[in-house]
Amino acid sequence: MTQTEFGRRCRPDTLRRLPRQKDPRVEIWINPACSKCSSALSLLDAEGAEYTVRYYLEQPPTADELTKVLARLGLEPWDITRLGEPDATDLGIGTWPRDAGHRDRWLEALAGHPALIQRPIITADDGTAVVGRTPEAVRSVLP
Repeated sequence: MTQTEFGRRCRPDTLRRLPRQKDPRVEIWINPACSKCSSALSLLDAEGAEYTVRYYLEQPPTADELTKVLARLGLEPWDITRLGEPDATDLGIGTWPRDAGHRDRWLEALAGHPALIQRPIITADDGTAVVGRTPEAVRSVLP
């Protein structure tokens, strides 16, 4: 297991990237009111990256999309859940078990309450995915 920038553990095999054939197409899930999202966008612009913005509060990911992104991140739904959000308190999500038997419940909560999703999430079509809360994480999706 390897430590991530959040201090959580992830499988080392999830840190490997697929070989790059050309510059990847990048999508970034943002909340425009978030300073980390603004910083990530500024960095992508400064690096001349081409990307697509997804305003995930307006276009929430489905549970299936979240499952795929989490697999690429090597994380679980509870690892990307913002427990300090009012929706988290309303749902009592902080008390939910964090195990495979409750994974679908977490996924449905994130899909139904996208404000609970940590941001920004950046994916590239080469298989790379990061939670871009640091400049290093954002740069890791660039060629």
